[in-house]
Order: sequence, then structure tokens, then C-alpha cells
Amino acid sequence: MEPMLCPNCKTNRTRFNLIEQRPVAVKLHPQTGEIEQEYTNDALDPFHLPYRGPSYRVQCAACGLIENQEMFIKHAQHFSDMK
Repeated sequence: MEPMLCPNCKTNRTRFNLIEQRPVAVKLHPQTGEIEQEYTNDALDPFHLPYRGPSYRVQCAACGLIENQEMFIKHAQHFSDMK
């Protein structure tokens, strides 16, 4: 981990929630929304792209902002460079 600073409240450097993202590839019924099929990353439908997002996101435990970790790290680096 690297130092982080919330880009929203600009004061929190210590209290964060790490939110793990565990995608599940599914095919839904178009009228009911029920899951018709679950896929594994090894056996995706030709029209189903694999998830390429971050494995987790960060939430500021002071103001509630949820962003990618890089946003919090870059904000901390920016403010430490200004000192």
C-alpha cells in the first residue's frame, strides 16, 4: 500500500474501506432479469467480454467517496509534492 489522501474531503489520510470486486459473468433473461447462465473466465460466450476493471476500489471512511485506488494515491502524492 501507498499513502492515500481523499480527493473529496482532503483531510482523511488514515481511514479507508477497501472494497473487493469479484465479478460474476452472467447471462440474464431479457424479460424477467433472472440469471439464465453463469460463465467462468475460461468459458465465456463469444459476445461476452471478460471484466477488465480494478480488483478493488477504495472508499473514504470519513466522507464516503468511492474511487479507484490510484485517485487517492495521486492526490496524496500531489499534496506531498507541494510541501
